[in-house]
Amino acid sequence: TAIQVTDKGDVLGAEETSTLKKSASAPAAPAATAPAPMTMMMGGSVLTLVFITFVLVIVNIGSDRMMNNQLGKKISNKLDSISDQLDTVSAFQYSEVGIALDLDTNYCSGAKVDLSNFNCTQAVIDGVEQSGANVTEGYEGLINANSTPPITTPYYQAGLCPVNVHWHLGAEHLSVGEYDEHGKGPYDSYAIYDGEGATEVDYYRRKLGAGGVRIGYQCQYYDESDSKYTEAYDWQHCTDMVVGQTYEIHWPHSTVGACGTPYQYQTPFYDGVFCNYAAMAPNGTTTHNNVGVQSQTFTVVNDENYYYPDLFKGMMVAGDYGSDIAYYTGSTTGTSRDNDICSAYSPITWQVDRKCHLISASSFDKMCADMKAQVDDMSDDLYAHGARMLVSDELAAKQVV
Repeated sequence: TAIQVTDKGDVLGAEETSTLKKSASAPAAPAATAPAPMTMMMGGSVLTLVFITFVLVIVNIGSDRMMNNQLGKKISNKLDSISDQLDTVSAFQYSEVGIALDLDTNYCSGAKVDLSNFNCTQAVIDGVEQSGANVTEGYEGLINANSTPPITTPYYQAGLCPVNVHWHLGAEHLSVGEYDEHGKGPYDSYAIYDGEGATEVDYYRRKLGAGGVRIGYQCQYYDESDSKYTEAYDWQHCTDMVVGQTYEIHWPHSTVGACGTPYQYQTPFYDGVFCNYAAMAPNGTTTHNNVGVQSQTFTVVNDENYYYPDLFKGMMVAGDYGSDIAYYTGSTTGTSRDNDICSAYSPITWQVDRKCHLISASSFDKMCADMKAQVDDMSDDLYAHGARMLVSDELAAKQVV
């Protein structure tokens, strides 16, 4: 049965099996053609009203859990900056047929609100939950997040759209028996081992800063006697990727991304998350039900039986793929944070597939080709990012079962 994918990234009509078969060879990179102009209806008065709304929204978004003082100051500064830019720069061009989007002006660029990392001691005191956490079924973190529960429906049903895709070397989350400290993988010159993530192997014993990035947990599929885990793949679009290796893909989503426009996907992902906040966010908006991340962990194989053409759009949901999800609230991740230094971008929803799956290298390469075809430059996400150390129990929220 053919796999069909909706424009929201959901897989429909798939045969209930965990093996996905490719009916044709992996397509070449799509040509980067300019999208047709989109007529937009936005005038100066609307923009003014938008920013008044934005100010009201910011009053409501603050809370102890979101570091309200710091967030308020940062967003206030961002508001002033955007207001100044709107006086001189327009993302819209007037013509005889209406108002067309100017593809040379990325109106999401710079939308990120910069929040500094902070000491995790304060995060424990304030209950500012972090990611990635242990997502093993039955695990309970020590932070009670009942007042800011995660989204437990598919994101599109809650009005969120994907605004970015990127991945980490090894898994940032821990799922016992799936991706954990007993996982294994191939030699990877890009990986840096620090004793907390991947299985301890001599070739990972390199000092941080020597090149490459920190590797997280690995899946348990790798078998050096099976050619699908060891045969090299001729990568055309992704960089520093290795067959047999484990990667955790993240798809950040937002209710206020540039959904349905050429600017929907952004790098850095923060620009996509905050792009239309001023124009679209209702009063009382909170991050836990307006920002979310899908997470799915894979072992890459050189086997076209595991080809999937739309990895770019979001988590795979078919058969065993996406069937066992952990829901919790946490934060942004990355190696600039650990259990001493925490992220201020919290709380946000996480929907994490507890299972590790096989995916063909060509599927990853097709995803990278799709990334290259976007209007915004996503080249900084065409390689694996480093994995954050697993957060401690004191920094993790309870899962919603």
